[in-house]
Amino acid sequence: MTNGSGTPDAERRRLAEADAGTVPWRRWGPYLSERQWGTVREDYSAGGDAWSYFTHDQARSRAYRWGEDGIAGVSDDKQRLCFALALWNGRDPLLKERMFGLTNAEGNHGEDVKEYWFHLDNTPTHSSMTYLYKYPQGEFPYGDLVAGNRARGREDAEYELLDTGVFDENRYFDVFVEYAKAGPDDLLIEITAHNRGPDEAVLHLLPTLWFRHTWSWAGGTAVPALSAVEGAIRADHEELGTRWLHHQGGETLFTDNETDNERIFGSPNTTPYVKDGIDRYVVHGATDAVNPARTGTKAAVHHVLTIPAADSARIRLRLTDTELTDPWDGFDDVLALRRTEADTFYADVIPPATGEEERRLVRQALAGMLWSKQYYYLDVERWLAEHGVDPLAADPRIRNSAWYHMVNDEIMSMPDTWEYPWFAAWDLAFHTLALSMVDIGFAKSQLDLLLRRLYLHPNGQIPAYEWNFSDVNPPVHAWAVLFVYELEKHRTGHGDRAFLENAFQKLTKNFTWWLNRKDADGNNVFQGGFLGLDNIGVFDRSAPLPTGGRLDQADGTAWMALYCQNLLDIAVELAVDNPVYVEQAQMLFEHFAWIAVALNRIGQDNTSLWDEEDGFFYDVLRLPDGSATRLKVRSLVGLIPLAATSLVGDRANRAFPELVEGARDFIRRHPAVEAFVAQQGADHPDTDGRYLFALFGEDRLRRILARMLDEDEFLGPHGIRSLSRYHAKHPYTFDVHGQSYGVGYLPAESDSGMFGGNSNWRGPVWFPMNILLIRALLNLHAHHGPGFTVECPTGSGRRLNLYEVAREISDRLTATFLPDADGHRPVHGGRPVFAEDPHWKDLVLFYEYFHGDNGTGLGASHQTGWTGLVAATATLFHAISEEDWQRGGRESLS
Repeated sequence: MTNGSGTPDAERRRLAEADAGTVPWRRWGPYLSERQWGTVREDYSAGGDAWSYFTHDQARSRAYRWGEDGIAGVSDDKQRLCFALALWNGRDPLLKERMFGLTNAEGNHGEDVKEYWFHLDNTPTHSSMTYLYKYPQGEFPYGDLVAGNRARGREDAEYELLDTGVFDENRYFDVFVEYAKAGPDDLLIEITAHNRGPDEAVLHLLPTLWFRHTWSWAGGTAVPALSAVEGAIRADHEELGTRWLHHQGGETLFTDNETDNERIFGSPNTTPYVKDGIDRYVVHGATDAVNPARTGTKAAVHHVLTIPAADSARIRLRLTDTELTDPWDGFDDVLALRRTEADTFYADVIPPATGEEERRLVRQALAGMLWSKQYYYLDVERWLAEHGVDPLAADPRIRNSAWYHMVNDEIMSMPDTWEYPWFAAWDLAFHTLALSMVDIGFAKSQLDLLLRRLYLHPNGQIPAYEWNFSDVNPPVHAWAVLFVYELEKHRTGHGDRAFLENAFQKLTKNFTWWLNRKDADGNNVFQGGFLGLDNIGVFDRSAPLPTGGRLDQADGTAWMALYCQNLLDIAVELAVDNPVYVEQAQMLFEHFAWIAVALNRIGQDNTSLWDEEDGFFYDVLRLPDGSATRLKVRSLVGLIPLAATSLVGDRANRAFPELVEGARDFIRRHPAVEAFVAQQGADHPDTDGRYLFALFGEDRLRRILARMLDEDEFLGPHGIRSLSRYHAKHPYTFDVHGQSYGVGYLPAESDSGMFGGNSNWRGPVWFPMNILLIRALLNLHAHHGPGFTVECPTGSGRRLNLYEVAREISDRLTATFLPDADGHRPVHGGRPVFAEDPHWKDLVLFYEYFHGDNGTGLGASHQTGWTGLVAATATLFHAISEEDWQRGGRESLS
């Protein structure tokens, strides 16, 4: 069966069938996490120390409660049956079944994975997927990695696997795992191991099949069964039905996915065959650790391969819903066809003018995003009950006790599947921008997900992230909804109005939550708290201030202005079919106007967020005695007001003159609003009939841009820094109760643990913030036109219009990943192997954030989630000319 094969639009057709629900092409995918241990879901400790409660060392022996993990793994969309690769090099003390890394307390910069793997390719229906894992031939240096990082301080670089010398002389295996779908329930699997070393080497490959443990918990399911049949492992499950894993020889080993109580808890095992049975058999020679009857709930096919130097070995498997007499008939043909179809699909996705290196970059970025889908299961009320918490009497000492209504049981886009194997609200919104390049249907489903009743809190709050659902992420959901809606409309000629209207109804509930919960005085200045920008300011904004009082936030207020703009735009779009939304649009315009006035309030006292002397926005600390002071830290906090810039098209003027007239009447009736609009110069549309919604006028715009585009402040060689380099020589300090709090420019990781062990927002470049600023510049260019120019960089004498400035920032971001004249990609921090070795030089890692001065990747090394936005920066200006943008405004971005 080769559904949808042999034509240029094969993957598009599979996507259409999956979206229509006629063929379940997405049923199987890379839905296994790469780390389930150390997560909040698996934490049953008294003190909530998830990292210490369930460790990497325990993971091979202890059954998980809520999910599974593995290397290059796949599962069905409810993660009932799982498949992944295990390996052993004959020297390691344990079977390599999952990635190793340091916990938050062990790493000198927080949690950090210590392995090398790369997501090389993936299609949105997962019809073709390729994954590369680099496995050392020498003993894996578990202890050395822990000790080496423990010995280093925050000012030191992380001690990485390459630093240990285990890859010296190329003594490692490149293990490629490739999947191809012959049908929605028919996965062809090819595993090829290359010996890159100078000598013959032995490698144990153990493709592993197992059931997620669902049967012994309260309300559990029937126990499924794996059993050996001729040339295959048969899997029987009451919901999934029967599957076969066909293989080509090798020893089949069976055990059960049950906790080894003796090893973990010192208590008797309920069965002699436990989760680590295959590890004990292969690594330690315990012949009684696997079931001689060849049945169980976990099984592996053990291949022992002797691979000559510079040679390779291959094994093939097939996981299918059909017991085949010849599973290898046409196997290679289907594999090759799916590769060709993937090439054709991406040739259509990536603009033709994109260069070869950029094309390779975009494809790996999108592959990483598609590999980072994960089945996420958490029934919070059940989790709380298992912790002894009555959901009707929430215990604030227990994490997420106010979220008893939540039931998460979906495939979700993760920031990454090792360091962040849990969803985060604003991360997810940014993910959809890149995902929509290849899979609009999945992007829409992800945006819809957090607005459903099983996610959205009854009070209207969107859950932030697993460690604290009650924390506050920036409200970018409406921005992402609007983007994805307009992109689909641009591509197909019609927008999904049901999607848009459903989102609007839920988002207005969340908007109201913000109004009621985060505006302490009701004066349209907001105190959002954390807002994702940990460690960027003087204080931990999630904690009570050491001074008492509260913090009026420039970014929190600007985020709400952007929220108003986005909801207003959605309301105007929906009003085309339903005039009731005109009233909603009017209300949102008035909210925006009052927020803009509040943000720009003129005054010589320190209560204004705008500092006229510096030409910049700052947070304001309001003290209990009624006094106030600006916290004069030049950071992204003061640039977010620039991001709150939108264009509302002339459709509103033509179709809803009452909306425009109502807005003018509102402005006339309120002198403060009238003064702001006059100062901004936005009381009249531009030549194309579009209105600019921004938080300041041309004078303040130029002053802010002068700082943002100054290479001694925000403009770095690889994008806009999160903290001005001005603070390298002029650190900001604030004294209270005999203690001094300070902020100084740090281009890499922070030296402060103010907000957890990996608080890193001081100086580096973050892709999502840059994307927001690029979007704002393009909207400002569409309004002001090509005649509006600024110096870029500041002081250079080089004048660019705002389209050109946006492209300059985009090019700097993209260049982080592209090889220079010597073959070095800045992201890799100058490591020679990534520039010189043919088996490394075309491989890219997508880090969480980047050194503000040289572009070295920092933080999570596989966080393609929002860094996957490089797929947009690498292609956007190849797809949209300045004239297109000037003519079409925001819709041309789609």
